[in-house]
Amino acid sequence: MESAGEDGRTGNWGRWGEDDERGTLNLITAEVRARAAAEVHSGRFVSLGLPVRPSPVLSGPFAPAEGELSPVRQTMVHTGVPAFADVISVTSHHPLMTHLDALSHQVLDGRVYPGRPAASAAGPAGVSHGSTTAFAAGIVTRGVLLDLAAEGPLPSGYSVTGADFDEAERRAGVRLEPGDALVVRLGWSMVPDPSRPMPGITADAVRWMHRRDVSLYAGDTGDAHPALDPAFPDPLHEIGLGRLGLPLVDGAELTELAAVCAELGRSGFLLAVAPPRIHGLTGVPVNPLAVF
Repeated sequence: MESAGEDGRTGNWGRWGEDDERGTLNLITAEVRARAAAEVHSGRFVSLGLPVRPSPVLSGPFAPAEGELSPVRQTMVHTGVPAFADVISVTSHHPLMTHLDALSHQVLDGRVYPGRPAASAAGPAGVSHGSTTAFAAGIVTRGVLLDLAAEGPLPSGYSVTGADFDEAERRAGVRLEPGDALVVRLGWSMVPDPSRPMPGITADAVRWMHRRDVSLYAGDTGDAHPALDPAFPDPLHEIGLGRLGLPLVDGAELTELAAVCAELGRSGFLLAVAPPRIHGLTGVPVNPLAVF
């Protein structure tokens, strides 16, 4: 396997073949899923999805203001029978929509994971390589919460490193194993606030994920805006998604999960991510479930 070196520009290209579309999801073996199932004792579960209230598609003076637009726009239609139906449009990568990034979402020097020319992977008709098709069967693995906001939201502009993950593991008495999903709480929203620079994941932290063979990242936020490091403005997307083939769950709602983990005195759980089976997209809304 390639290593994510100090320049952060190498990764898993070629590790699972030149035509691979699953990336680090290849690390989730039957044994990993069995280890995840062993985390279930009470059957209690928590959603990691942000709630979304659709905005109506209206015209004229009653149309919602631009700043009020939801990730989902809804039109009610009559079906010709005594029933209503919805026609919706969804902005999958909206910061207020919990969503799963496909590997084709990130383009690096004209290529997408694992080195395929972007022009041959995507076009006006959709994505033919590295799309949401790879998630169609769903994702089930062991999730581990590293709560960096246990004492409160991280400070503005804080740079999360691999040492922060080591310390969080030590506090929680847990260790991520190959194939696990890493769930990280920073205590911030993905919606940028111009008055306060966001904290975020650094290239060092992404290299930590590579060394640990993390299969999936889920966070309430991840890449900082504005960027913490001009050399790697979006390390989770550039290195994680683009170089490692690490799918990302952006905009996870982790407040309840953190509370339940603290109540139960544990950080591991079965994580189930079952997106709608819509093929050929760069991302798709998801409602991940943590089961204890």
